[in-house]
Amino acid sequence: MDGLKDAALLETRAFIGGEWRETGETLVVEDPGRAEPLAEVASADSEHATEAIDAAEAALPEWQATTADQRCAILHELDRLMGEHQEDLARILTREHGKPLDQSRGEIRYAASFVKWFAEEGRRSYGDTIPSANPDQRLVVFRQGVGITAGITPWNFPCAMITRKLAPALAAGCTFALKPAQSTPLSALALAVLCERAGVPKGVVSVIPGSSARAISEPWLEDGRVRKLSFTGSTEIGKKLAEGSAGTLKRLSLELGGNAPFLVFDDADIDEAVDGLMVAKFRNAGQSCVAANRVLVQRSVHDEFVEKLRARIEADVHPGYGLDEGSTLGPLIDEAAVSKVQRLLGQATDAGAEIVLGGDVHEAGPRFFAPTVVTDVTPKMTISSEEIFGPVVSVMTFDDESEAIRMANDTPFGLASYFYARDLGRVWRVSEGLEYGMVGVNTGLVSNAAAPFGGIKESGQGREGSRYGLEDWTELKYVAMGGVARKS
Repeated sequence: MDGLKDAALLETRAFIGGEWRETGETLVVEDPGRAEPLAEVASADSEHATEAIDAAEAALPEWQATTADQRCAILHELDRLMGEHQEDLARILTREHGKPLDQSRGEIRYAASFVKWFAEEGRRSYGDTIPSANPDQRLVVFRQGVGITAGITPWNFPCAMITRKLAPALAAGCTFALKPAQSTPLSALALAVLCERAGVPKGVVSVIPGSSARAISEPWLEDGRVRKLSFTGSTEIGKKLAEGSAGTLKRLSLELGGNAPFLVFDDADIDEAVDGLMVAKFRNAGQSCVAANRVLVQRSVHDEFVEKLRARIEADVHPGYGLDEGSTLGPLIDEAAVSKVQRLLGQATDAGAEIVLGGDVHEAGPRFFAPTVVTDVTPKMTISSEEIFGPVVSVMTFDDESEAIRMANDTPFGLASYFYARDLGRVWRVSEGLEYGMVGVNTGLVSNAAAPFGGIKESGQGREGSRYGLEDWTELKYVAMGGVARKS
């Protein structure tokens, strides 16, 4: 790959038990911006998945015996290395994912923020002392890492989705095996290179790319040594993982699908609402589980909002190859993603929706979809219930606050939501009324390493980031100490 200052970051072998390994099979990684092959990467199978757990088991006692300061020092070094190699990591990310280079730089900074946060928070995994009614006892509660853990990550944020799992696992004293997405394994392997340089002991981290997610995940689900599995992806796959893990009662963290509403009330600052939607919709070409999927606008401000949004998109959204100057919108990940967006738009227009901007593949290339605005959308249209995962703004109208909340909550998903309003009472009422794990008020960006990321209902369970995210990688242990009272 041209343009890297440190070519060693472009690794194509699997990283198993601290060793870089060929696996005998390979998978092809494509550059979606050019729709052409980029690299061949080792493709692991079930035997390699088990080998990673064997290595994690062997490394666990020594890793658990390290102090929080020792583990967190390694994470601080990993954070430093990610900053030092930010440009190379961003270029690798842009080539395998397609997002514009500036957005890739932003993702690397975001990914590193989790490493830094847990490098600090790992020292604060506090417990409790409990007053005892028995003078001869002392009651103590403390936290320990759950043990051997595994993660399965998606393609849309190939670095950040990893560090949100890797960093708390290491901070808590867990060993960790990772299956990155088939489409974007190069970023994961580059992080493995940096983990090795940062001083992560052999066996503590393994990164296992593979063309078959089932071949790698099934051994982890069936293996009782794996005490926790963290997955980011679709609700359909999340449910299957939950079923598969039932036999060993694993702890699960599941960050699944979303159907995020973006509400604009009549007392909102319309210009600020447009600003927020630009972030919530067009970042990552709309390929995000927290992307605004349904834009609900109060009828009295609908026309003003749509017109200002159209003008802003035409001025600021420029599809193009991720490494080209001036590109602000990258491609969709593959042809299937393009076909899905076309299907949803076709169904909507057949049912009476109107495309007021865009609506088809962009001249930048076969996987680039033009930024699109579609109005007159109704709740019965499929585009209102499925994740679009593309740069399409689907606009609906509502008349009053209660209708807006009802429409927003009319989904089995509950990950992220957004709304714009200035009335303080309304802000409180709507914040409390929305059935979502995350609510953005007058902002289109809710992700922050210091805050708990996660959803309710069929959007999953558990949290990533924040002190709550660290707790998800630990078990509570209660110790009752007897024989304390002085004998007369």
